[in-house]
Amino acid sequence: MDVTLPFWHCECVFRVSEKEFTERYRKRCKRKGYNFSETKALDLYTDSCGHITTLPKNENTKLLITTAVQQLIAAKTTLVAMYGVGEITDAQLMAEIGDVRRYPRRSSLLAFAGVDPAVNQSGKHEAKSNPTTKCGSPHLRKTLYQVVCTYLINFPADEPVYQLLNKKRAEGKPYFVYITAAANKFLRIYYARVKEYIAALDNATSPLN
Repeated sequence: MDVTLPFWHCECVFRVSEKEFTERYRKRCKRKGYNFSETKALDLYTDSCGHITTLPKNENTKLLITTAVQQLIAAKTTLVAMYGVGEITDAQLMAEIGDVRRYPRRSSLLAFAGVDPAVNQSGKHEAKSNPTTKCGSPHLRKTLYQVVCTYLINFPADEPVYQLLNKKRAEGKPYFVYITAAANKFLRIYYARVKEYIAALDNATSPLN
């Protein structure tokens, strides 16, 4: 994704010739260590020529787009480094979660996913083990289930998510209880890592540094 940052607006592409854009794209790939694809470059050029712009080419739009791309890069970098996530599930997670900064707290993300504990109390009685709310995104829960199943199949003993899953299972918790607990743990780690990555990125690009 970062290879396309210089071409943040379609006018950055079609305002030059196809040959010039292809050469700029090739050089960008080389600097970033990516494999250059002339077919990909031509596809980008063709798409930009047929694109109807809805946002003006100005500094505000540039900031909006480049910030969004940097958020996607941060999320993808974090997900790729997390156990149990593959090419399909990382795209699904990014599509469902979006920019983590729209969740003020980890609990906000957990609530969105519907893997946060529901309040279950009556009078002076308060349950020690509550069901999840399941009020969030069913698509995100499905993807999280796929990720957690990878832990179940491969049992990576050094992974915190699996350690929690295995602990709950050893305690005799029902299947969906320890699966949901693992999904909850996974999202907490993801949230913390992405926020940390973004903070480091913002610090590195700060004018004061």
